[in-house]
Amino acid sequence: MSKRLQNKVAIISGASQGIGQEIAKNFAKEGAKLCLISRREEALRELTLELTLQLNMQTSDVMIVALDVTDKEACDKAARACMAHFGRVDILVNNAGIYRSKPFMEHGIDDFKQLMDVNVYGAVHMAQACFEFLQKSPAARIINMASTAGKWGSKNQSAYNTSKHALIGLTRCLALEFGAYAITVNAICPGFVQTAMLEDLKATASQSAGLSQDEFYRSTLARIPLGRVMKPQEISSMALYLASEESSGMTGQSIHVDGGMVFS
Repeated sequence: MSKRLQNKVAIISGASQGIGQEIAKNFAKEGAKLCLISRREEALRELTLELTLQLNMQTSDVMIVALDVTDKEACDKAARACMAHFGRVDILVNNAGIYRSKPFMEHGIDDFKQLMDVNVYGAVHMAQACFEFLQKSPAARIINMASTAGKWGSKNQSAYNTSKHALIGLTRCLALEFGAYAITVNAICPGFVQTAMLEDLKATASQSAGLSQDEFYRSTLARIPLGRVMKPQEISSMALYLASEESSGMTGQSIHVDGGMVFS
């Protein structure tokens, strides 16, 4: 039986941990060849070793690029290197992201700038870098990792929410422009996911809210109809669907995987 991403080439940013790492593993299981991007080169090497040992991937089917997505020139170079190595680019997953929590009046403009630089302009850089190569794919996909924070307002994370609202807006605009080239562009909106970012959120957001971490976590669970945080594998399963032929009729969508937190 053919694998869902057999011989497809996927570029995944923020691939060294959490959701990005799970997406890499899931795509590899389904036959994809991978270009893995992160600032953490050693973590990428460890992931590559895991993929080759546990999934029997060929070392030539995984390439790693250590870069910061805020560096446009580095993104352009990485896309060209991926094309030179594999001869094609079919899927771009813009997963690199950072989080910050503090009351609005404590945010400096640098907080907004840094979150926009990584969460939005990083996706812009990668999409522009990959566009000419994605055009050549018969079934090209761009998947942006947004958030439920891009669908509503919340206290003490104005900069983060602003960046995720912008990423959803970018997703919709690119879907309109890239549709003529048969490139679909969709966003995933996770809620609370069991990753290192959640641990950071518990520490910083609880402090901003004047709660203990346990109190903050209990209040978080109370907002989720399913009563639990999501697993990284649940987000990667949605990414796999959006990367596959099964989603060929979908573009411009921002899809919640959040346990029922947001319905709009």
